[in-house]
Amino acid sequence: MNRDIFISGHSIAAARWQQAIPHALLAESGRGFGIGPNDLVWLSAELPDWRSRIADLVKQNGCSVVVLSLQPDQREAIAALELGARGYAHALAAPSLLREVATVVRHGGLWVGEELIGRLLGALQSHLPAAKDDALAALSQREREVAQAVASGMSNKEVARMLGITERTVKAHLGAIFEKLGVRDRLQLALRVGAAGMPAGGSPAKAAEEISAPLSFGPMVPAGGAT
Repeated sequence: MNRDIFISGHSIAAARWQQAIPHALLAESGRGFGIGPNDLVWLSAELPDWRSRIADLVKQNGCSVVVLSLQPDQREAIAALELGARGYAHALAAPSLLREVATVVRHGGLWVGEELIGRLLGALQSHLPAAKDDALAALSQREREVAQAVASGMSNKEVARMLGITERTVKAHLGAIFEKLGVRDRLQLALRVGAAGMPAGGSPAKAAEEISAPLSFGPMVPAGGAT
């Protein structure tokens, strides 16, 4: 089975989740569902024992877990990942974004939001290997530009602005890049091609300092909206 199971107790975001994934199951505890390795469990950080539940779900059930928080922050995101979660997002994220999270995680990727990924890559840039020409040989010139920009920690919006293209075009290029290089997310892309230089005005030291700044884990929109 490939089910989406939201474990949340009584969450104000339940209607949003149902809109994002209509076939999803909503539960207060998740017990009795026979959760297996092909299931994707969305776990609310509202639950007092969400941390221990991640370990149980990952180790005992072998499933993928995404933590949803009404007040997301960096420490909570890192804690969730360290415990084995494959994703972390705002509980009130737009339905289209939640569907994107599901796609990434089900394909073996990691989701913590574009902004945090960018900051982590920027902070780690000086420790990544230099980009190798053979790693980029399969890419077109534009795809190389996008790959190098993303690997340096730039967001899709920043890449679009720098290259004079739309965010939709950046996403299309990233899809082709991921397929050609055999990677599943932005972190794997950075490790695959190496850091090719910080965006203008940036530096690893500055990025490291900014990791502690407030983060955004997905746009919030009215229940009927989308990004």
